[in-house]
Amino acid sequence: MSGDRGTATVLSAVLSMALVVLLCFILQLGAVTVARHRAEGAADLAALAAAAYAPHGQQIACDRANRVARGMRAELAECRMDGWDALVTVRADLPAFVPGGRKASARARAGPEGG
Repeated sequence: MSGDRGTATVLSAVLSMALVVLLCFILQLGAVTVARHRAEGAADLAALAAAAYAPHGQQIACDRANRVARGMRAELAECRMDGWDALVTVRADLPAFVPGGRKASARARAGPEGG
């Protein structure tokens, strides 16, 4: 039995490191999911805001969409009007601890029903 000395310590250290890696992965996955949901919510609200201001012209409608997106801590990447429908693309930053420097993005369309 003297050959088993330290085996439990090594096994505990390896399992602890595996658990830390798994928890980091889950934390990053959760952060990306939250950023994606924030981008989707910002895109939906920005599209609704732009559609509400569609009668005032594309510039004013997209300015309103930009204001709403910024209020949701996101950036308006694209805004255009297709008739009375507003089409927007929004990007939201990921937390700093998520590697890659990418952004979560979402698209939304809003306008009158049947339009």
